[in-house]
Amino acid sequence: AVNSMMRRMRETQSEDMRQYYQKFLSTRPCSACEGQRIRPEALGVKVGGKSIAEATATSVAESYAFFESLKLKGNEARIAEELLKEIRSRLRFLLNVGLAYLTLERPAPSLSGGEAQRIRLASQIGSDLVGKLEIAVPPRRRKPDGRAIRVVEADANNLKRTSVDFPLGLLICVTGVSGAGKSTLVNQTLYPAAARALHGSDRSVGSHVAIEGLSEIDKVIDIDQSPIGRTPRSNPATYTKVFDLIRHFFAMLPEARMHGYTPGRFSFNVKGGRCEACEGDGVKRVEMHFLPDVYVPCEVCQGRRFNEATLQVLYNNLSIAYVLDLTVEEALKLFKNHPQIRRGLDTLADVGLGYIALGQPSPTLSGGEAQRVKLSRELSKRSTGRTLYILDEPTTGLHFDDIKKLLMVLDRLVAGGNTVVVIEHNLDVIKTADYIIDLGPEGGDAGGEIVATGTPEQVAAKRGSYTGSFLAELLPRPVKRRAAR
Repeated sequence: AVNSMMRRMRETQSEDMRQYYQKFLSTRPCSACEGQRIRPEALGVKVGGKSIAEATATSVAESYAFFESLKLKGNEARIAEELLKEIRSRLRFLLNVGLAYLTLERPAPSLSGGEAQRIRLASQIGSDLVGKLEIAVPPRRRKPDGRAIRVVEADANNLKRTSVDFPLGLLICVTGVSGAGKSTLVNQTLYPAAARALHGSDRSVGSHVAIEGLSEIDKVIDIDQSPIGRTPRSNPATYTKVFDLIRHFFAMLPEARMHGYTPGRFSFNVKGGRCEACEGDGVKRVEMHFLPDVYVPCEVCQGRRFNEATLQVLYNNLSIAYVLDLTVEEALKLFKNHPQIRRGLDTLADVGLGYIALGQPSPTLSGGEAQRVKLSRELSKRSTGRTLYILDEPTTGLHFDDIKKLLMVLDRLVAGGNTVVVIEHNLDVIKTADYIIDLGPEGGDAGGEIVATGTPEQVAAKRGSYTGSFLAELLPRPVKRRAAR
């Protein structure tokens, strides 16, 4: 009867029946091995006087102490050298995440959620999964040519009548601890003052005596992390104007010319080619009382935004709607023989956005992604070489390789004669700057002063600069020459 019940429990697909049968079962140690789970022959092999069952029956702390004190000789020591190194290393990781009390043989189902999480963390730390990348320090730094924008006695918020030069034609990093006054100096004083002088902006400007040298630039652009659009109609392709080129391309295809289609036919913002049921949104908004509105795919176009006649025009068997669903990298392959379109796509790839879809709705982009879309749009424009670009922590949330790509883009802007001012905490970015303006020394009332200015090497040598002390560990140490006798 017991065997029959066991067989039925193994074969049943019903969870309720499994739970029913479980009531008649209990767990007890195996009578043959007494719960050690190892054959007697294997248990006869001992290291340091312990079998494998005895070694795993101890806590992590006890096991670590055992393997740390284990002394082997001769061939045994040579054979076990690498194994012992790995065992000690992995036990150390378990100790470091606070699991010293766990026994090594503890069944996984008996672990709490937090214990299981920390074990997974320890296994990742101990896996040595690191492809070894680094951002190199530039062999040479650009030098100021005498042109500069000078902020004179800025005293908004915690700034203490601060005066400082922003040398033109360089990559400048504004650094300092949180609350040191970086955003007040750059975003609330320098940028709005320049925007007022050059573009007639009505933005309020932080209190200051004067800003000199603005005649040396003809444009100022703040590439911030605000959304590039607030509706599903806006996307990276429309914002960067790449979609204009793609629409013109589709209008030149034989099928489109046969029907007399113009580029407007392939726009979801005007009547003609779009789906009129959703007016080109691809989604319909359902108003929810006392809750946020819900967007559902249009039941007519199934989210494709265009009507059936428009979707019949194909390039490489792809409709205009399908092209919008392609990632930047996929679109680069599709349009590899079309230089104008490829040029616009290249700028998106250059800023590390090869993975986003061309038609991805703007509200779904992160702040960092929106910032880089804006940067790619600026890259595609013809530069006068006299533009001041301002970016606030552009590396937030970026993968290491994307940071490397971003730095290459910023270098291109500066190589064209422009000036780039970056507020940044990331030392990999800071160490590549031509010039640093370090604020502090602390945050809040204890900040708002210029702690150090100059090249990263000069700031690293400045006592009292937190940025400098960390930079000193990353920069190559100067070679000391022996004095001639």
